[in-house]
Amino acid sequence: MKAKRQYLFNALLMTAVTLLMRTVSVSFNIYVSNRVGAEAMGLISLVSGVYGFAVTLATSGIHLATVRRIAERMEQSGMAETKTVLKACVRYALFFGSLATLLLFVLARPIGLYVLREQRSVRALYLLSFTLLPIALTTVLNGYFTAVRRAWKNALSQVSEQTVKISLTIYLLVAIAPKTVEGCMLAILGGGAVAESFSLIFNLLLYLVDKSRRSEKGARKYGNKVGVAEIALPVAISAYVRSGLLAIEHILIPRGLLSFGAGNSEALAAYGSLQGMALPVVLYPAALLSSFSALLIPEVTEQQSGGNKLEIRYIAKRVYQLTLLFSLGAAGVMLSLSGELGEVLYGSAEVAEFIGALAPLIPVMYLDTATDAMLKGLGEQVYSMNVNIIDALVSVLCVALLVPRLGIYGYLITIYVTEILNAALSVTRLLRITGFSPSVLQLVLRPLLAVIGATALNRLLFFALPALPVSGGVTLFLHVFCAVLLYLLFLILIGALGRAERRWFFNFIKTPSKLQDEIPR
Repeated sequence: MKAKRQYLFNALLMTAVTLLMRTVSVSFNIYVSNRVGAEAMGLISLVSGVYGFAVTLATSGIHLATVRRIAERMEQSGMAETKTVLKACVRYALFFGSLATLLLFVLARPIGLYVLREQRSVRALYLLSFTLLPIALTTVLNGYFTAVRRAWKNALSQVSEQTVKISLTIYLLVAIAPKTVEGCMLAILGGGAVAESFSLIFNLLLYLVDKSRRSEKGARKYGNKVGVAEIALPVAISAYVRSGLLAIEHILIPRGLLSFGAGNSEALAAYGSLQGMALPVVLYPAALLSSFSALLIPEVTEQQSGGNKLEIRYIAKRVYQLTLLFSLGAAGVMLSLSGELGEVLYGSAEVAEFIGALAPLIPVMYLDTATDAMLKGLGEQVYSMNVNIIDALVSVLCVALLVPRLGIYGYLITIYVTEILNAALSVTRLLRITGFSPSVLQLVLRPLLAVIGATALNRLLFFALPALPVSGGVTLFLHVFCAVLLYLLFLILIGALGRAERRWFFNFIKTPSKLQDEIPR
């Protein structure tokens, strides 16, 4: 009972904080995009491809290894070996974080000039190289807090880091007021770089406080043998391949747009509108699910260690139900209001078009995220990474073939192809492992009918009413609020959110132990 109460508390806390941080992040992204322009956002997206690979090298699968190893040892021997595991994880992170820092710093100039073909990216890569070691070490500490159910410390760390990043970036953009695209990019990346170093120091202080209040209880069973690399390296090797392919994709997209006939500034602007402006809005609602998904890893790992197959199947059922109810609603509302979102947030018809084009893909993306978390918790991380490699390889091929011929719409088609492929492979694997047989009527068709009815009625209501004498932002909020209420009403009316689901949810909040009574035996 205590463990389930703790899981619920951690999940709710992390969801609230993640939603807050995502709201702040998207708002900040809108502010930055409107201030520096689509071209600067496109340049940042271009640099982020190379930086993403460097971060992958720096972390090298250490987060999953930290969470799994500490969760396993806690299940088997209490807190007796936590310190030993953490030391091994830190050594691993120090090695790969230092290696990534050195390589990016040394190769920044040739990568910027000959790979990205952007002189303006060189100084950005030099700057970003110094963030890699702090990121690697912070990742270990975040994994530790997740495994020992100290979610509030991760939450506090996120809030602090974002506060430093946003405050410093706004100061650099306003007080220094860089006049060039490169200057704006360096101001944005510089704020993030300082925030990463701050996050490491802050997380270290949180760990020292946590360590002073905990005693390593339990019997030691494994000595100094930890096996961090056994989990981390297979994930890391696969991640290198996937991240490398993604970096190639980021490089090919602007080049493909140039081949399509766009100028350099126009190509970067189109790429920035889709990647840097529309996608963050589409992914914003995922904040309500991402924390639950992350916390599923240690939860499912412990259930697997205890041989609780029925519990795992039950978790899979409820996770899929929650994810699809939420994501289908989010997709419908976002598709219905895509024009208003693009106009109010960015004042851009192009961004509105991209939001509407990506909205139908939301259920696929969100379901894939939840599935991936469960697979990792079940020890299927290598399979997940292999799927991600296939995804990235197909993405590179599609970008190379479609973008020069169809422009930015070729990239949109690429996103659809790869997201559907990835989700199909991952979901099939999870269903086979858990033995869970989903009901398409209950999980998909009923929520789909509910959101169609809700968004259509919402449109009719606002069309019939006189125009409100308020700002566009207030009107957009009222649209969204009304659509969500109607969606919940339709879910109840057509039985997609029935009495059993509502009873399960409220029982889980009040008395988590009642979950056990609902698991079929």
